Amino acid sequence: MDRTKLTPSSDQHPWISTLEGLARRVLGASVTFRGLPGDGRRFEYVARDGELIVAATDGVSAAVGLHDYLRKVCGRSVGWDTPFPLSLGPFADCPLARGEARVSEFYYLNFCTFSYTMAYWDWAEWEREIDWMALHGVTMPLALTGHEAVLHEAYLRLGLSSDAVRTFLGGAGYLPFQYMGCLDSFAGPLPSYWISSHLSLGRRILERERAFGMTPVLPAFTGHIPRALAPDRVKRREWQGFETWVLDAADPLYASIGAEITRVQLELLGTDHLYAADPFIEMIPVDADPSYPGTVAAATLAGLLSADPSAVWLMQAWPFSYQRDFWTDARVREFLSASDRMIVADLWAERDPVWQRFDGFGDKPWLWCGLLNFGGRTDPCADLRTVAPGVEAALASANPPVGLGLSMEAIHNNPVFFELITDLAWNPVDLEDWLDSWVACRYGSQVPLLQKAWRGLLATIYSCDIPIFPEHFHGVLTTRPSYHSPAEIDAALWYDLGDLADAWDALITAAENEPSLADGPLAHDLISVAIAYLTRLADRYYLEDRDAFLALFPDLDALLAAHPSFTLAAWEAKATRWGQTPEDRALFLTNARQILTIWGPTPHLNDYAARHYSGLVTPYYLSRWSAPDSDQDKITATFLQTELPPSTPTNLVSHSRHLHTTHAQPPPHHQTPGQT
Repeated sequence: MDRTKLTPSSDQHPWISTLEGLARRVLGASVTFRGLPGDGRRFEYVARDGELIVAATDGVSAAVGLHDYLRKVCGRSVGWDTPFPLSLGPFADCPLARGEARVSEFYYLNFCTFSYTMAYWDWAEWEREIDWMALHGVTMPLALTGHEAVLHEAYLRLGLSSDAVRTFLGGAGYLPFQYMGCLDSFAGPLPSYWISSHLSLGRRILERERAFGMTPVLPAFTGHIPRALAPDRVKRREWQGFETWVLDAADPLYASIGAEITRVQLELLGTDHLYAADPFIEMIPVDADPSYPGTVAAATLAGLLSADPSAVWLMQAWPFSYQRDFWTDARVREFLSASDRMIVADLWAERDPVWQRFDGFGDKPWLWCGLLNFGGRTDPCADLRTVAPGVEAALASANPPVGLGLSMEAIHNNPVFFELITDLAWNPVDLEDWLDSWVACRYGSQVPLLQKAWRGLLATIYSCDIPIFPEHFHGVLTTRPSYHSPAEIDAALWYDLGDLADAWDALITAAENEPSLADGPLAHDLISVAIAYLTRLADRYYLEDRDAFLALFPDLDALLAAHPSFTLAAWEAKATRWGQTPEDRALFLTNARQILTIWGPTPHLNDYAARHYSGLVTPYYLSRWSAPDSDQDKITATFLQTELPPSTPTNLVSHSRHLHTTHAQPPPHHQTPGQT
């Protein structure tokens, strides 16, 4: 084969028109796509005389090939916040280039993402996100939109009324937790028109994902049912203070209802034979017998196979990490051995690799997944230096993963971490070299100040050697007032704060020198790094200077107002646009605001999904820190019921400089814990 020429290819592939649409949306230009013969996931491309030709074995690989050309030849990348279309001019010539994936699959999303980020999305947001998925190599996206219609129809057929089912489904903002069996009948009822509109939206999402050649993963039955359906055959279960009811897996009704729900889903949404079900996501099984997990596995798979003989079950390994004391080796092996049609997603492999504990899950195919973000929290934070070694160790193991994945609870944060993992599916990386290239492509320009800034970020917030769990990295600013010891605060600062101030300064200076940069991803990064610095500074002020601590809240709130994605108003507007009546708009608003604050009716999850949003920082967090303990419940109740004035946008670059001058001059070079 001539390595300088494209492999003989065909233009008769169903995904080609989908890729042509992608190119028009991203580039505003035409690209020629062709199909390659053979197995595996491969792409080739060549550009000459202004024409770019991309050939690939499948649609997703073709999208990755297009993105590879943009990055390596044009010095541009497509991220979550990249403005479309890119302004490239004629395609630059390049010799033949090839790429081949190191894994067969790439999984994407988490049930929680559909609440903490995507709860109120419309088609425009989904179309852009699916484009991002394709360009970054996603082959197995989790797809939950429209499942409310599946459950509604299934339970109607089983004899319940529409009102009863809509009450059981609960609030729109909490649906993913309902699907996981964590709660029901909370924050609703769900309006009928929401169900029909999201069935249509779900179909559109699946149509586009399938058109790219992706194999979406649909949800499946976990044993959780409306109590009224079988009141004498259910057992009580609790999650974070919420009560739900589940069938005993030994009851034939378990597999029967599972089959009915799967059949309805096939009718309404079709299938690609991949199903996600997590019967124990953060709950101990209702039967303590060591053999019972195997009974659940057998019943779950029986229900799936009854409706879809080609069904494959995707199971998250999160329970084995979250409740490791219960999930002994014997219980896990009993559970895994009961199913011969299962893929296991090691959900938090970058921090707690369960695959090592269970020898790569025996004979089960599995996925190495990066989680990082819990609750949609806005702090930039990761340990980039351990990601590639962790992936390489898994790939070199006796039972390597069949794929990688991203399982974050929310997206649009820490893109450097997540895009590193998408690249590792195709090539090993040297982190420093990879980061230099990533920075240049992110901003579309070789700017030494930006490279300097990111080297500083790599040395500080992106070299985190402590467990990144929500309670550990958001600081005191967003918490309900309580005592925080110096040791607790020091533990969240593993780097020199002055070094972070220097990196922040470099980002601001780059934006001052080239103001157009702040129209793209740099805007997000300016705010993210400011959050990182100012929240750590707030921790120090909390210990040393109460007046300075309280003065920091409005400064941060004003900066956040400079970017819509960091405002509570934008989050709430997405929710209320779905409401067709004043009552429903109020219901959606309550869902949207409540989940970011108190979460639910008990204190178990207070501030779990806290955000650095304009509209939260001063009106809510500052109000709490300014008031005595006796007023805290009143402040929360008032905030939840108050119509907030819109945030006043500020100039991002000038306000960033103002805050840096005010709070980081001279940079406070604090000693990190352990220094003497």
